[in-house]
Order: sequence, then structure tokens, then C-alpha cells
Amino acid sequence: MQRLLITTFTALMAWQAPSQAADHSAHAAHGGAASHDHGDNPVLFYGELDRLEGRLNSEEEDYHLDAQGWIGTDLNKLWLKTDLSHHRGEIAEAELQALYSRAVAAYWNLELGIRTDIKPRPSQDWLVLGVQGLAPYWFEVDAALFIGSGGKSSARLSAEYEILLTQRLTLSPEVSLTAYGQNDPAEGTGAGLAQTTASLRLGYSLRREFTPYLGVNWLRYSGQTSDYVRQGGEAAQHTHWVLGIQAWF
Repeated sequence: MQRLLITTFTALMAWQAPSQAADHSAHAAHGGAASHDHGDNPVLFYGELDRLEGRLNSEEEDYHLDAQGWIGTDLNKLWLKTDLSHHRGEIAEAELQALYSRAVAAYWNLELGIRTDIKPRPSQDWLVLGVQGLAPYWFEVDAALFIGSGGKSSARLSAEYEILLTQRLTLSPEVSLTAYGQNDPAEGTGAGLAQTTASLRLGYSLRREFTPYLGVNWLRYSGQTSDYVRQGGEAAQHTHWVLGIQAWF
């Protein structure tokens, strides 16, 4: 894994950089950032609380945190991403990603780094190869391939679109797909498409940087993963009402 990481990092550094102006446009599309320097290539930083929400239905309450941020220049950035899920009184899932990101086109960045799954136990590490940016018609896309030890592999794709109803009111549909390369009974994951999540959130911006929202979230497990979930006493499909906040700085 270390050799693959070094080789891919070297290839990214050798990639011909897009124009500074193009990356400034991509930076603006991500909401802006603060700068420590007013030179030609300033160091910028940006942080985003993408999701801090409770997910409620008639049977249970779950809580979810999704946050990310970066520091760097127009072309090269260090991204930190975290994803936490709280279920039945304890943290059920917790992951942290540290990624090197390089702009390769207007609105698009390639990413390379490490993901650590802290929960569930035992923890495991993955090599991350990803791409993030804005697709045509302004869909926000985040796609990643994860390569673990022992031949493990996984892929994740998410797409989100923001509909501006008024200057403060927004409607945001989102779809996320997760797949695995092999069956892993110990982790309860099966080969192929394992999880599909679809959500719809209605937000109202009290300030440009702070948006409470409410909505609905639908989750479905597929294939062998759904069998593992049922064997563990869980339902293979869930629908939750969600209430949460988004913020950025």
C-alpha cells in the first residue's frame, strides 16, 4: 500500500496544473475561504459542518455528523474529512480521512490519502483514491475508491444538488451509493452494491454561514449485505425524519 501511495502521489505532483483563474472559480463554488496571505499564491483554509443531525422514526433515534475542511493553496490542499454515526447509545461508526488534493481542471480535484475506520472495532486503514467537484448542471460529486489490506476494496459515490427556492430557502436532494469488492462476514458487508441512501432536506439560512434544516432520509441495504443485516436483527430498510444544521467558515 505504501508503494502505491508514493507512486500515485508522485504522478499527481507531476500533473500539469490548470490555470490559477480556473481554480479560483472552483474555490468560489465551494463557498469561499479565509486567507493568511495576499500574495499571488496565498494559503487558504475552509471548514464545513455538512451534517449535524438527528434521524428519527417510530422505533429509534440515530445521530450523524459529517464534517470536512481543507488548508492549502489554489492547486494543492490538505483535506480532513470525518463521518460519525451514533446508534443505540453509542458511536457505531467513525471514520477519518486525511487527503492530498490537487486541482486538475476547473471545478475538479483529484484526491489521494488515507482513511482510518476507528469504529467499529477492530479499526482498519484504507488507501483512498478519489475525485471531487462540480458536474454539469452544478451537481456536487464526491467519488472514492478504498483499498484495504488483505485484498479488501470498497467504493463510494455521492451526488447532491441545491435548489434555491428563495434567497434563504433551499431544497437539497442527495443520493449516495456504497459497494464492496468481496464478502466480509466479520464486517457484515457483501460483494457488490451494499447500501443506497437517498435524502431530501429543506434548509433556511438564518445567516449565509448557518442553515438549520429538516427533511427525510431513506436507507436500503442490498444483496448479501442485507442478509447480514437481517441476521443481526436489523431491518434492511429504514426511513427517518431528519432535523439538523449546516455551517461553514
